[in-house]
Amino acid sequence: MRVTDGMIANNVMYNINQSYARLDKLFEQAQTQKKISRPSDDPVVAMKGMFYRTNVTEIEQFKRNFSEARNWVETTDSAIGEASEAMERIRELTVQVSNGTYDESQLKSVAEEVAQLKEHIKTIANAKVGDKYIFNGTDTLTAPVNGEKIEFNSDDVEFELAKGIKVAVNMQGEAVFGTGESSVFAVLDRLETALKSGDTDLNGFLDDLDASSDKMLSGRAELGARTNRLDFMEDRIDNQEVIAKRIMSDNEDIEFEKVIMDFKAQEAVHRAAMSIGARIIQPTLMDFLR
Repeated sequence: MRVTDGMIANNVMYNINQSYARLDKLFEQAQTQKKISRPSDDPVVAMKGMFYRTNVTEIEQFKRNFSEARNWVETTDSAIGEASEAMERIRELTVQVSNGTYDESQLKSVAEEVAQLKEHIKTIANAKVGDKYIFNGTDTLTAPVNGEKIEFNSDDVEFELAKGIKVAVNMQGEAVFGTGESSVFAVLDRLETALKSGDTDLNGFLDDLDASSDKMLSGRAELGARTNRLDFMEDRIDNQEVIAKRIMSDNEDIEFEKVIMDFKAQEAVHRAAMSIGARIIQPTLMDFLR
């Protein structure tokens, strides 16, 4: 087969262009720190990258859910703690009055303090995280205590903290404050009425107050158990995040030192090809006619 100068020139130019393309790809990898810049560069890497990136995004969402879940749990625990302190003060006043040494004006003062503490517990029952009521189940936009009307929603507020795993982050209002005639509000109403009427035989109220306090204590204990579970689950999610990001990096990121070495090697090959190509493509008659 006859090999013409045109064929040689075309072949040299083709190989030089291929060398330029390899240099360009290595330069782009060094610049972006990624193996590919478009799916067509390597469809397998691209498909795996989509899967791994989705996994990382999902884990990052779980971590944001953990932050909000802790906010709910910690706010609820703080609110119940305040209510418990108010109950301790009410019990202390009840014991003092039961000694029978208080006169009518003192009893009215105690009744007023009990009334104020009762109102304080009502505001605690209406505690919020942001704009959401924490003791009213999934009906987070409605205040459970509205004047004399007290009605708690019994549904759990659940956050998805791992794939397919949801954890309740709220305490039901009835579990903390009671319901009906046994609720803390009904007990305090009766106690206030007894004080205003001058009744000093209040020992019967102590059991009711203790029962209400025990509910609050049980609520805080349950929150403590949930906090421990959140700690374990969050540690697991943190480990999953590290693993997922490492796998994604292994799939997408370059080994910078290797790319630089490959670039230097390709640069040397390219220079050699340019030099040899210049020798192969001999001067034409036109070059002599200039």
